[in-house]
Amino acid sequence: MTPRSWTTGFGALLVAFVLAVAPSASSVRAVEEGHKVGVVSFGLFGDQGVFRREATGAAQVIADRYETGPIDVQYNLKTGGAATIDGLARSLRVAAHGLDAENDILFVVLTSHGSPDGLAVRAGRVTQTLTPSDLAEMLARTGVRHKVVVISACYSGVFVRRLASPDLLVITAADARHSSFGCEDRARWTYFGDAFFNVALRHAKNLKDAFALARVRVRKRELHERFEPSNPQMAGGADVEPLLVARP
Repeated sequence: MTPRSWTTGFGALLVAFVLAVAPSASSVRAVEEGHKVGVVSFGLFGDQGVFRREATGAAQVIADRYETGPIDVQYNLKTGGAATIDGLARSLRVAAHGLDAENDILFVVLTSHGSPDGLAVRAGRVTQTLTPSDLAEMLARTGVRHKVVVISACYSGVFVRRLASPDLLVITAADARHSSFGCEDRARWTYFGDAFFNVALRHAKNLKDAFALARVRVRKRELHERFEPSNPQMAGGADVEPLLVARP
């Protein structure tokens, strides 16, 4: 198999959905306000299917909740894929070209295994580590001012200090010293992905409320299963959140 682009299979259906709702009143309002959301969602670890499903599902939820512009979902398989460090840099550049650098929002989702060094990338025989500095530099090169980054991985809190700013909201599944849970091969979501994207973001008025609900749900589930809490993190974004207008 080869890595699937957003324009095949499920992606094509979602693109059709986004086009279908484009003329709606909420879409007109978003255009008038000038705040479009571009989405880049990557499943970085190809050896387990949960990361492919989570990257795809997260992009769908974001498209359902916000008026979206360019959407790019990439994921790796055991045989390989384009969701590498170079692939992410390329997708971010392409997405940025479809956005207004001052008025629109770039929404990035990364799901994988993690370590204190960063995120694991596995695409067939390709093995890499995406570090906080790598990601910060990529995001800066896009030229897009307002950004949201959600990272679903163990130790993903290592990205907070390097990324968070008033113009960049960062949300992570764990702090810098703890694991997150739920990365079984056959699972549809990780624990955090399920709580944040699949449950909270579908209904919450804003990202702050979605995160608060997800954090409570994750902690309750972890304690029930006798896991040490992962302590999801949220930082920065004071100038970003007011621009994210969810659909009614």
